[in-house]
Amino acid sequence: MKKIVWTVCFLWILGMTSNPVLAGEKRVEEKIVRLSPEILQEFEIRLERARLRSMPRVVELPAEVVADPDRVVHVVPVVAGFVRQTLKRWGDRVKSGEVLAVLDSPELADLKSSYLIARTRLRLARELFRREKILWEKKITSEESFLRAQQDLELARIQVQTLIQKLLTLGFSPENIGELENGKRPLGRYELRSPISGIIVEKHLSRGEMATPSRVAFQIADLSEVWVLVSVYRNWLPEVREGQRVRVDFGHGIPAREGRIDYVNPILREDTRSARARIRLANPDGRLRPGLLARARIEIGRKKVLAVPESALQRLEGRTVIFVREKEGFVARPVKIGRREEGWVEILSGLSPGEIYVARGALTLRAELERENLGEGHSH
Repeated sequence: MKKIVWTVCFLWILGMTSNPVLAGEKRVEEKIVRLSPEILQEFEIRLERARLRSMPRVVELPAEVVADPDRVVHVVPVVAGFVRQTLKRWGDRVKSGEVLAVLDSPELADLKSSYLIARTRLRLARELFRREKILWEKKITSEESFLRAQQDLELARIQVQTLIQKLLTLGFSPENIGELENGKRPLGRYELRSPISGIIVEKHLSRGEMATPSRVAFQIADLSEVWVLVSVYRNWLPEVREGQRVRVDFGHGIPAREGRIDYVNPILREDTRSARARIRLANPDGRLRPGLLARARIEIGRKKVLAVPESALQRLEGRTVIFVREKEGFVARPVKIGRREEGWVEILSGLSPGEIYVARGALTLRAELERENLGEGHSH
């Protein structure tokens, strides 16, 4: 009798564990959806045979937007002077050559005065040389006087050329230098100009203070093109190379951008032990701001996988399903999905190559199945 009781208990326990519902396994009940060819055509339901497709192998890595160092300039005055006027503020857009501030520079006034004096001496030396030459040719004056006048003329020319080079170094054009003798502009006036077009991102200049070449007055950045630096960890370094396609997701309502890696730094950073890969991106609207964090999806190769279009996937009873055609009709079969790329989804389990599934129009089948579950549907 005991043996019979133990046998019954064992069979009861076995039945409990073999029942997926009682054992706690969540699954979609396999109900058949039958649709006629006319309905399939009317609702534009497209069937396809499951097959392997080439999908990109993608690695996702953290990235950051930074300004191109070659497009960032620190503007400093080349002479010391008191700030008379500041014409631009933080955040202003400027063009190349535009005046940022005006300085009164005693140093510049002395240099211009020296130039004007040298020009006067050159005119006198030229006139004296002309007279001495005439007198020497007529044997009225000595050769020594003639040679002295010639030497003075050459020294005056050298002095003028030296001062012209100094003024050119300070940013004055030959036209500006030629205007010095008309006396229309103060000799100490120095205009600090922008060397590039861009945005003023820093300003360290106030009216009345002394500006010197040792201190940055403005920082200007041209953000029409920016860099995206991707942190490439050591385990991915053998896979990441120049020329690979990258999709950069910024979030915050900023559209994703695509580009290619144009440089991978061979030196690892000490703090993270990662290398940096660079992507150059055009930034005409200025939405890519330095410091913005992003995620870079780098295509490191391609692989054959079983994949279906995203339109084939439906959610039913909390599970992801695909409607697969079987002998009696269509069955909502749960599947396990992998990567999503280019409108396709990798299927890890639940579907086999060669099986026929609903690639488009699966929503119609799901609605039909839900109606049947509610007792309101009908079969076609």
